[in-house]
Amino acid sequence: MKEMVMIIRPEQLETLKGILDKLGCGGMTISSVMGCGAQKGTVQETGVTEIKGFKTTINLLPKIRVEAVVDDKIVDSVIAEVRDKMATDHVGDGKIFIRNIEDAIRIRTGERGKKAL
Repeated sequence: MKEMVMIIRPEQLETLKGILDKLGCGGMTISSVMGCGAQKGTVQETGVTEIKGFKTTINLLPKIRVEAVVDDKIVDSVIAEVRDKMATDHVGDGKIFIRNIEDAIRIRTGERGKKAL
């Protein structure tokens, strides 16, 4: 099993949900996050935000973080579909991080491994 952590543009969320559903992903966790990478973010209208007396330049963009644990067999298919349907060839399209998962346990039934997904 692998955990796929995908940081994507907010407007691409429905596309990604469709991809994961089509390929048999049992579930996902979605979070709204802020970040920057090669794009280096953007500056807000004022350029400066004051937080409890501390002034800082805002250079983060809104992104969506999608986490899904999937069977090893579909990892390459997910990557291919995401690249095919979501890549705009512009900076800021996002990233996919993949981690090994030792085990998964469904709390309700005690099922383990792939059965728990």
